Amino acid sequence: MRIFIYVRASGHSHLPGSSVMSAASAATFRPAIFTGPRMPSSQHPSPRRGPQRALMATLMLGSGVLSGCQSMLFHGLNLTARKADVTVSREVVFDPAEKLALDVYRPRNAHNAPVVVFFYGGSWKSGKRQWYRWVGEALARRGLVVVIPDYRLWPRVRLDGFMQDAAIAVAWAHAHADEYGGDPRALFLMGHSAGAHIGALLATDADWLRAVGMRPRDLDGFIGVAGPYDFLPLKDPDFIDMFGSTQAAQWRSQPVHYVNGDEPPMLLMQGTTDRIVWPRNAKSLAAALQREGEPVELKMYPDIGHAAILLAMSRPFRNKAPVLDDTLQFIHAQLARRRKASGERPGGL
Repeated sequence: MRIFIYVRASGHSHLPGSSVMSAASAATFRPAIFTGPRMPSSQHPSPRRGPQRALMATLMLGSGVLSGCQSMLFHGLNLTARKADVTVSREVVFDPAEKLALDVYRPRNAHNAPVVVFFYGGSWKSGKRQWYRWVGEALARRGLVVVIPDYRLWPRVRLDGFMQDAAIAVAWAHAHADEYGGDPRALFLMGHSAGAHIGALLATDADWLRAVGMRPRDLDGFIGVAGPYDFLPLKDPDFIDMFGSTQAAQWRSQPVHYVNGDEPPMLLMQGTTDRIVWPRNAKSLAAALQREGEPVELKMYPDIGHAAILLAMSRPFRNKAPVLDDTLQFIHAQLARRRKASGERPGGL
């Protein structure tokens, strides 16, 4: 396992050998928009405030964030995205029975490009694919075909419902990748927060993909951004209803418990000052993969919170953490590894 600790030029230091940056003087950027329903791993610390957070929230995101208006935040980020050189296919139905659709973002003239299925977060309770156009376009501009599906949310469904939706979306991407200039052999899953949990569970518990004729090893990699992977015991009634009231039922929701050496390579990215999904989740999954001899990279970003790590993929906040660059480097590395093993010639990216 490789652990990367990014050190900012501001002079913050970390203990020798530690994977957690000291953040005693850090001002965490976590807009009010992201402080709704807490994830299961939360411990409700006292809020931390500072001039950096206030300045960024007020001046860069505007009053829509402070009023808790999610649609205004994502609309604003979508406005910053550059559409040039990106082709978008919207409202592509992948599950007619449940009336679920997805959007596909791809470079113009894409050919055998790597494919990324991105699952958004929202505590498994909220979210919609249209909010994440800026993610799709940011990745597509780097040469990827990006699939962003919707999935059913709680309380309409529980674990089995949204996991089945996600598996069907992955199977659709695998079957239709070449129609959009993608390479079905170069298939990656990526997600933020609850979406990272969904992707990780697909990559570790083989039953979900087996139900759609696939297996975790059909994936070239998984990229988790601030995901909850090891968050028992559950205390919040909503999450107990979502994942089950018994130990056996709740166990099914934990990606870390399914690691058995048959997983794809993983990149786990985590902010050290995340108080929605605590860093121990990424560390626990990374350790489990390491014990099984699986390739895993754990990247810890200092002074980065739960929202900021995803927003770092957007143009206004890209200098806060190299999330986008690290994602591309990981994908490049996995493609190179596979091509070397199979003797393929380079293509796509």
